[in-house]
Amino acid sequence: MVPWTAEAAPLRATQRRTRWLAPLLAGLVAATAGLTALPSFAKSAIAQYGEPKYPANFTHFDYANPDAPRDGVLNFQNYDESQSYDSLNPFLVRGQPAPDIKNLMFDTLMQRSWDEQASEYALIADDVQVAPDYSSATFHINPAARFNNGDPITANDVKYSYDVMASNKVSPLLNAQFAVIARCVVLDASTVRFDFKHAERDAPLIAGDLPVFSPKWGMRADGTHPDFDTIATAAPIASGPYLIDQRKNDHTISYKRNPDYWAKDLPSRKGSFNFERVTFKLYLDHYTQLESFKSGDTDVQVEYSSTQWARKYVGKNFKSGLLKQGTFPNHSAQMQGFIYNMRKPMFSDIRVRQALVYAFDYEWMNRMMFYGQYRRVQSYFQDSPFQATGLPSEKELALLEPYRSQLPKAVFGPAMVQPRTDGDHSLRDNLKLARDLLSQAGWTYRDGALRDANGNPMTIEILDDQPGMDRVIMPFIRNLETLGISANLREVDSALYQKRIDNFQFDMTTYIYPISLIPGIELRHRFSSAAASEVGSENYPGVRSKVVDALVEKVLTADSVDDLQAATRALDRVLLNNYYLIPQYYLPNSRIAYKTTIGYPAVVPRTYQYEDWVLDYWFQKQKSMATAATN
Repeated sequence: MVPWTAEAAPLRATQRRTRWLAPLLAGLVAATAGLTALPSFAKSAIAQYGEPKYPANFTHFDYANPDAPRDGVLNFQNYDESQSYDSLNPFLVRGQPAPDIKNLMFDTLMQRSWDEQASEYALIADDVQVAPDYSSATFHINPAARFNNGDPITANDVKYSYDVMASNKVSPLLNAQFAVIARCVVLDASTVRFDFKHAERDAPLIAGDLPVFSPKWGMRADGTHPDFDTIATAAPIASGPYLIDQRKNDHTISYKRNPDYWAKDLPSRKGSFNFERVTFKLYLDHYTQLESFKSGDTDVQVEYSSTQWARKYVGKNFKSGLLKQGTFPNHSAQMQGFIYNMRKPMFSDIRVRQALVYAFDYEWMNRMMFYGQYRRVQSYFQDSPFQATGLPSEKELALLEPYRSQLPKAVFGPAMVQPRTDGDHSLRDNLKLARDLLSQAGWTYRDGALRDANGNPMTIEILDDQPGMDRVIMPFIRNLETLGISANLREVDSALYQKRIDNFQFDMTTYIYPISLIPGIELRHRFSSAAASEVGSENYPGVRSKVVDALVEKVLTADSVDDLQAATRALDRVLLNNYYLIPQYYLPNSRIAYKTTIGYPAVVPRTYQYEDWVLDYWFQKQKSMATAATN
């Protein structure tokens, strides 16, 4: 998750509202080459490939502390870039949902593990039966499962939740996430079956990601039920660990732990949600937010600005030991970059797209602005077993060879390395290469501008909705101007930004593709030809490629981890060498400052979302522990 930052593109509204839909970020462990088909009998845990890490009798996840104190208050700040909220419904297109309400109030059928590739464990469903051909998955509901009003969770409630998620009453990206599900069938009061449109290995896990809430949520006094997309201010009747405690205004909200939370002792919940109360204070700017933390008014600060981290975390509370900076390993690199809108004629030529890559001076930026804290993105599957490296393997070549005539020659060579400006390389040399590529594409410099054969100048508007990105965009614009390109930054508010990119009304913009632990159905929404014309899809570049379509399907139909790796690596090579975007950078660790009265488990998950790790697994130290920590 990447909220407001002066150097990394923020997580956009549609991404925020569907964060829970992507697999919870877990570790990319060494993939097993063999494949064991899921048996047809019921199990309390399932894995997309191989077997789940934890046995049936496990007591807690390794990254949870089952002995953590379960009291105290956590005063948190802006969960993302939101400065206020106006909705208690996190599934709608309209409105800004209350901070982290999905995570704190809505349980799912099953719980993703954070230290495996893709596994789920019992939560609302106490076991699951997957058909041998992956055509369906049947979930049995734990008899103890309850909504926060005390009602038992039934199969009808699960079906209601699915029907809502599959309807046009929620965000289109929710529909897309559950598009693999054809129907939800109630078998009895405690059992539901999900039938899938396609036999895909990740389909049972997608069904397990379903959030469950009560049909009574938002019900009127006369017993009638409003349309789901009009339920905005009613407190959710849901199944998660917290209740809404106080709402003073649209800048603060407090949640209190439900004393009757039914799942608190389940292995998938043991050691989690340890704070008695969680309060969010939403500040209008990052400066005020940081000063609030430094004064001790809030307890934890997740930092996304390298400048702030390097220079601003000082003061009496740091000297006294009350506050401390912490850097924690994290292996969740996202693809972030300047996306071209290839629907614009000037970006239809691959040579133009390649040329502009040479104008992005990452090394200078990392050295001068980021204090060397970042790394360059080199892959759509960065730092994972699915990243293309070295020369294509035999399996990759077998997938690529049928399309050799349609692909750049570089696809069949060593994995791409982004242009550099350090050592023996320089920005001047890179800009010369860019100039030559632009000339080959018919763009030449004359009369003070880079012009096409008809004399039309190249002009580019870079769209963004956060002022902090200007320090990244403006140096890039300066380099484009050196080539004779007239470029400008257009900053708009978040609502207009989302509307424009959803309707593909932009030249270039920065975007972050949320991580999927194991690449899957999201690739269709991001890169398939069909999605290129679908308003609201994530195919913002407008990718229309039969090769990409074919490789995406190879990913989705892979029968083993080995096949999956070959398909994703081949896809990675094709995407990179077609220059659909200019890769930017990623942070290899999390930067979290905190009061030393707050503790965290000894084991850090392999990959995780920073704020969720704090909210889900940190805890208030007992007084003796806190005293020792400050001495």
